[in-house]
Amino acid sequence: MTLESTTAESASDNTSAPKLILTGITPSGIPHLGNYVGAIRPAIEAIKNSNDDAFFFLSDYHAIVKCHDPAIVHESTKAIAATWLACGLDPERVTFYRQSDIPEIPELAWILNCSCAKGLMNRAHAYKAAVDLNLEKTDVDADHGVSMGLFGYPVLMAADILMFNATHVPVGRDQIQHIEMARDIAGTFNHRYKALFTLPSAVVDDDIPLLTGLDGRKMSKSYNNTIPLFGELNPQVSSEKQMQKAIMRIVTNSQLPDEPKNPDDSSIFEIYRAFATPDEIRDLRAQFEAGIAWGDAKEALFNKINDEISPYRERYEYLMSHPKELEEILQMGAAKARRHSKKQLDKARRAIGIKPLAKLK
Repeated sequence: MTLESTTAESASDNTSAPKLILTGITPSGIPHLGNYVGAIRPAIEAIKNSNDDAFFFLSDYHAIVKCHDPAIVHESTKAIAATWLACGLDPERVTFYRQSDIPEIPELAWILNCSCAKGLMNRAHAYKAAVDLNLEKTDVDADHGVSMGLFGYPVLMAADILMFNATHVPVGRDQIQHIEMARDIAGTFNHRYKALFTLPSAVVDDDIPLLTGLDGRKMSKSYNNTIPLFGELNPQVSSEKQMQKAIMRIVTNSQLPDEPKNPDDSSIFEIYRAFATPDEIRDLRAQFEAGIAWGDAKEALFNKINDEISPYRERYEYLMSHPKELEEILQMGAAKARRHSKKQLDKARRAIGIKPLAKLK
């Protein structure tokens, strides 16, 4: 058995040991329904029903890897912070902070860079995808458009996790590789210097639905097919109306009213299932099979979603119009986070030989 597997089992795979759960949210856009169902709602519910320590952070340094518009990063940070708090995240219960308020994280990332093999980064999915895209062309270098931020992204993510010795990191399947890399990076440091870092475990919940967007593809900002949770920034109409208008744009087939429809082929029905009770799902299924009109199905979907989201809307709009309160909450979280990060960074610095030469009186 390797050193890495032994460390992992003793630190994070022991189910009786206390957990430290860490979740990062990248502020590069406006939260949408897929974010809410896939990340926000399950994370908040999981924390409410456990005694585990939890760290939630806004990964604004990660945002600038792909988003180079300062206004979007700034406004998205505000909107995402307001969204999590409006949806019930308790900043007294968890540590809720902005990544850039913890200067120890990028310093730890540099330390980890210096013991991380370049070959490991060569295998990162995002980097390989960028290179593969360039290799399809004949007139560009393989690394064209690849920044060091993109290339070293997994090391910064490892620093986010290892700084707080997180044991469990909820991710989608496309992010599992980053957790495996964090384990490799931690194992290398622990073996070379001192066993300081817990090897984290990826937590993937296959029961969480992945919502389909307006055009039938996965709901994603990159596809521009999302349903906004609380509306776009600086709206001309209310966020409730924005949501309703987006739902009415869901692509459907040409079947007429009264013509039986297959609910299992419908984006409307799929999204509805993420919000409805079993009895409500059975009732809508029966309506589909009886030939519900598409407009009526969309109206039923809007009402069901709005029933759940509307109680959060007032809090969201209040926080968006009171950024000082948001900033105070984030600074409170940063102070809590730095009580951990200062100690962990000091241990890492001492382990690599960066420490005072002598005690001074």
